[in-house]
Amino acid sequence: RPNHVWSYDFVEDRTHDGRKYRMLNVIDEFTHEALAILIDRKLNSTDVIDVLSDLFILRGVPEHIRSDNGPEFIATAVQDWITAVGAKTAYIAPGSPWENGYIESFNARLRDELLDGEIFYTLKEARIIVESWRRHYNTVRPHGSLGYKPPAPEVFIPAFARAALQPQPAMPPALAPRPSLH
Repeated sequence: RPNHVWSYDFVEDRTHDGRKYRMLNVIDEFTHEALAILIDRKLNSTDVIDVLSDLFILRGVPEHIRSDNGPEFIATAVQDWITAVGAKTAYIAPGSPWENGYIESFNARLRDELLDGEIFYTLKEARIIVESWRRHYNTVRPHGSLGYKPPAPEVFIPAFARAALQPQPAMPPALAPRPSLH
């Protein structure tokens, strides 16, 4: 079910000048939705808490959050904060990335479908293009494990716009708006 287990991990890449940047990726293991991708030159435990805090406000608190044993994830501040909001940490065994298969698969898709074919000149460019890819991944890209449907096809369509997309019954001619000559 959604919000049962979220996974998160870091991916590193470089801009055209060889400078490293990091991405914090967060996914819902049930829906396969990419909930967030935060990009910066350096990311630490405070950034992890900030991203999770925003997601918890928007999505609710998941029961479990799975990660490797990276220093940003095992930091006391992160562990204490996750416990305080009512979630549980689920750390994988060191050196066992297959135990975090959902996020590792997501990271591989991100690298294969985007990062290996792009050269970013600025972090702003990376943020814009990666966010565009994330939206495509969530709303358009078919996922074999989901019956070749996207994980969240309506996520970025506001409710009022969704209603407007539904077929509407035809209006009787007497009530139909008439063209104005003004």
